[in-house]
Amino acid sequence: MVNFELKARYGVYDLEKLIALLRSDEGCPWDREQTHESIRRNLLEEAYEAVEAIDKRDAEHLKEELGDVLIQVLFHSRIEEEAGSFNLDDVADAVCKKLIYRHPHVFGDVQASCSEQVLENWDKLKKREKNQDTVGSEMDMVAKSLPALWRAEKIQAKAAKTGFDWTDISGAIEKLEEEINELKAAIAGNGDMEEELGDLLFTAVNISRFIGCDPEEALHKSSDKFVRRFKKLEARAGKLGKKLSDMTLTEMDKLYNEEKQH
Repeated sequence: MVNFELKARYGVYDLEKLIALLRSDEGCPWDREQTHESIRRNLLEEAYEAVEAIDKRDAEHLKEELGDVLIQVLFHSRIEEEAGSFNLDDVADAVCKKLIYRHPHVFGDVQASCSEQVLENWDKLKKREKNQDTVGSEMDMVAKSLPALWRAEKIQAKAAKTGFDWTDISGAIEKLEEEINELKAAIAGNGDMEEELGDLLFTAVNISRFIGCDPEEALHKSSDKFVRRFKKLEARAGKLGKKLSDMTLTEMDKLYNEEKQH
């Protein structure tokens, strides 16, 4: 029998002990074999699943998904503890010190009467802490593992703070049209299609900033809308006794456009 006390209710440090047990010789072969790299994607996926629970306003599901995120935090901490680098207490110590340092309006004599001032102070302290003395160095610190649309948005926002931005949305719209033409030219054989497509998407993100829209959320909503309409398209084809694979694109387009009207 493994050395772990079974309880009616567990706490965070019970979970830490459980992760350590699973990683031990008397634990689980799969858990022992994992590295930061092998479970890297798990951390991202669990975070996204927690966000989905938030979007659905499902507290019970959120509790479960936050637990899965916590497993990832403890798992990565345990791997480093085994390597002699740091442990969970070191993680907690570092983040507590960071929170205290970045809240001088709570723990010091800095004044901040509104959220905007809090964020402004936070940004200044973060730059000082990370030795970000140029806007370019700030851009370098934007995580490359972020979804590309969010990364582009963050980079553009940093550039905009220096004044390197259009005065209004019309400039971004004109740039989008320019990028569309450049992509067309690349497709015609006169350029790098991937690069031009990237420039087009980057410009589309700029437009999202001007209209105050989260580009990731906008694209998710469009994807959801497409799925809804496509399912209706399939249903309409079924009522006609047809499969989509047996229909022409013109026939499918006709049904799809009809569904867009409802």
